[in-house]
Amino acid sequence: MEHVRPRRGAVATVVALLAVLAGLLATPTTAIAAENPYERGPAPTTASVEAARGPYATSSTTVSSFAARGFGGGTIYYPTSTADGTFGAVAVSPGYTAAQSSISWLGPRLASQGFVVFTIDTNSRYDQPGSRADQLAAALDYLTESSTVRSRVDASRLAVMGHSMGGGGAIEAANDDPSLKAAVALTPWHLTKTWSRVSTPTMVVGAENDSVASTRSHAVPLYSGIPSSTPKAYLELRGASHFAPNTSNTTIAKYSLAWLKRWVDDDTRYTQFIAPGPGTGTAISDWRRSGY
Repeated sequence: MEHVRPRRGAVATVVALLAVLAGLLATPTTAIAAENPYERGPAPTTASVEAARGPYATSSTTVSSFAARGFGGGTIYYPTSTADGTFGAVAVSPGYTAAQSSISWLGPRLASQGFVVFTIDTNSRYDQPGSRADQLAAALDYLTESSTVRSRVDASRLAVMGHSMGGGGAIEAANDDPSLKAAVALTPWHLTKTWSRVSTPTMVVGAENDSVASTRSHAVPLYSGIPSSTPKAYLELRGASHFAPNTSNTTIAKYSLAWLKRWVDDDTRYTQFIAPGPGTGTAISDWRRSGY
């Protein structure tokens, strides 16, 4: 094979290009790579994601049933500071026969970590999951278009959560609206088990001793019914009942927060908590994941 010696001019060009590259590498990384604009709060630690309150001071405002359209009113919890710009938002539905008070503990806890959180009442305490899905969507519309805190919300980064039939409603809401960034279903109940159109990253939280919506009949089939290509996770609370989400629960808060941070805020600093994930232990009896 013939050896071709590079011309002197070509060598000079290469040297010049290397000099330019060296100059770029010497500049601060912020000049050549933009940081994630959606990160909110300091880098997480195990202690910070398990804390009852995060780094943001919070406030709340009530939405009456008369002001609401398509849902039953509720309470909006939000960070008081606007120094970091807008925040992702999540609407949370209670379960069958329950009021927003049953899931209200999630409001200030998640808001203090850098989210706007809307815990809602439903039009009827007997609404089925499909209706709760519609009401979650209506609540997000109100939050981003009409609420007094709408200027604090990034309308492109929205999520849904729910307990029991509200959890089933959260999955159905994700099925209806692929623009949602995340869904969290807490001890969910839904008669439909196949969700082939869900592309929203979804976490299902089951309870080992759930006698209302058993994991065998609801949580596990609902998780399995979401495509394996969709980022999804299944966490089962060891020894817990169907009503575990109705009181402050560190395990629920920790992994719900990590899930919302990862997918709503695109914050990969939280991946450490959900990939590979917690495995099993004293608080968790089953953990599965797929799609990420």
